Amino acid sequence: MEFWMLQILPGISECVQTGAVAAAVDYDAIGIAAAVVGAAGLIIGILLGVAGRLLAVKVNEKEPAVRELLPGKSPEESARQVAYVHCFGTCEKTEYKYNYYGLHDCRKLALIPGHGVKQCEFGCMGYGSCVKECQFDAIHIVNGVAVVDKEACVACGKCIAVCPNHLITLVPYEAKCAVGCSSEEKGKAVMEACTAGCMACGLCARLCETGAITMENNLPHIDYEKCTGCGICAEKCVQKCIKLC
Repeated sequence: MEFWMLQILPGISECVQTGAVAAAVDYDAIGIAAAVVGAAGLIIGILLGVAGRLLAVKVNEKEPAVRELLPGKSPEESARQVAYVHCFGTCEKTEYKYNYYGLHDCRKLALIPGHGVKQCEFGCMGYGSCVKECQFDAIHIVNGVAVVDKEACVACGKCIAVCPNHLITLVPYEAKCAVGCSSEEKGKAVMEACTAGCMACGLCARLCETGAITMENNLPHIDYEKCTGCGICAEKCVQKCIKLC
């Protein structure tokens, strides 16, 4: 039977196990084990990093727009906006200067002498640069002019940034009317280019009882904070370049 005996020598205390052999500590084995554990941890970390990138969930760009509509904000902050194309110059209403067979890109077309194929240099070119930029399928070319689907639009502003003629702006979702012309010409010059253009007669501004319409650069501009949506401007417009939304 093994037993323990405490042997005390001058200045030394040691515990001796009678009948047993003291085992030496194997430092090499400990080092190898630590290295294996460290390497395994490194490999697992790398694999987790790769998996995190591959399985990452893309942030939906609609989220900011949805957050804007959540309760807790003032009416001014939460009012929804949508893009609107200020051009009614469809194929049958505008004149064409020549036939174009190049790239379907308004930005490239804007560099050609004459600023596009249409007689009106201010209007929609109809080659869909805005359509390509929209990630929400909210804008399409209809009869030669870009048209926004207000229900699908999230007001991200990408169509606004890409339009070379700066035809697209944000308007309130609840807007009752909007101007469909961006030509800064007036009278005969407008009519020769597009039969849907504004002639800058100013009738809409004179008839607006709330002062919501002002004429700037030969175009009517609507202050939606003053507009009541009465529809008189759209009704009386000779060219029908103001329409109810």
